[in-house]
Amino acid sequence: MVNIQAKTREEYFKAAEEREPLIRELDGIIQQAAPKLKPVIFGGMSGTWLGYGMQPYQTKSMKEPGEWPVIALASQKNYVSLYVMAVENGEYMAEKYAKDLGKVSVGKSCIRFKKLEDLNLPAVTELLKTVADKFEKEGAVYSQ
Repeated sequence: MVNIQAKTREEYFKAAEEREPLIRELDGIIQQAAPKLKPVIFGGMSGTWLGYGMQPYQTKSMKEPGEWPVIALASQKNYVSLYVMAVENGEYMAEKYAKDLGKVSVGKSCIRFKKLEDLNLPAVTELLKTVADKFEKEGAVYSQ
């Protein structure tokens, strides 16, 4: 895992090095598909991510609830991760739509890919719009 430490979105883009163009393009796609999800820098000691929209989040082991992005983007060591932190009818939405997303690896909320061409952009865009609309209506999309 790449440990990008950034305080601003611009620092994050620069820290992504050779993936900067890919990260910038996907950031634009996310913001166009989900314009009401406010972009944020999210994370801490183990690295930062580009987040979009924040929602209440609490695991069983957490004493106090926190916040977690609805959508996030991270440059990893060998691939890029697009996180879609949304559950619908008890099913992770990234997994639900996995077969349509392109040449990707999907696990729960994480969509992993190496280059933008690996993504089926119309399907990914539709997923992002669906999640953003659901979040706007419900205020949180990660609880089961």
